[in-house]
Amino acid sequence: MHQLVWARRGVLTVHLGSQVWFLPPTLALWIPAGLAHATSGTAQTWMRSPYFLPPCCPIRWSTATLIAVGPLLDALLDHLVTPGLPPAERARAESVLFDQVHPLDAGALPLPMPTDPRALRVAEALVADPTDARTVQRWAADVALSPRTLRRMFAAQTGLPFEQWRRHARLRAAMPALAAGLPVSAAARRAGYATPSAFVAAFHRTVGMPPATYFAPRRASGAPES
Repeated sequence: MHQLVWARRGVLTVHLGSQVWFLPPTLALWIPAGLAHATSGTAQTWMRSPYFLPPCCPIRWSTATLIAVGPLLDALLDHLVTPGLPPAERARAESVLFDQVHPLDAGALPLPMPTDPRALRVAEALVADPTDARTVQRWAADVALSPRTLRRMFAAQTGLPFEQWRRHARLRAAMPALAAGLPVSAAARRAGYATPSAFVAAFHRTVGMPPATYFAPRRASGAPES
């Protein structure tokens, strides 16, 4: 079945292969049927996750897709979890919901690991300490490779250039701090950025929106929280 994953409160983390999404209440993730994934939440996270039979669904996306959650979609997601909702009423609500589900131009943060043991040592060290500022030349020397070879390994084995891979690792390290409501300056330090402005620019360039928009406060919809 297709699944729409949404946090009514708190922040959900969805892992799908090498990709990871952090979902505050302003965002939801459409997951097509058949895609294995894992979902976890922060403390006090309340999850809404309706399922849809593929033959009855007009949405034909083959990959996980991020969508924005506005007030109408917010209310529909609450409505669809009403116990004992009559089938005809559910079908009408779902048809409106499908009209509100539109792809959002914002990215996940894939972080596939290289397979060569030398490149893997570099990747694991950067995941363990994303603030490590060693250059690619220094990393290459530390694992007895030329910078060109190390770059080529990352590009061939992860699908990402070294610099982009390291940026993803840094931003992923900062996401939990942002989700917890910590200041951008704290998230920037955790990710190894010298200034908050540099961090915000990297976040916007990679994710498709600034942190303030991605983790915007939830608009009140008047729906009950129970």
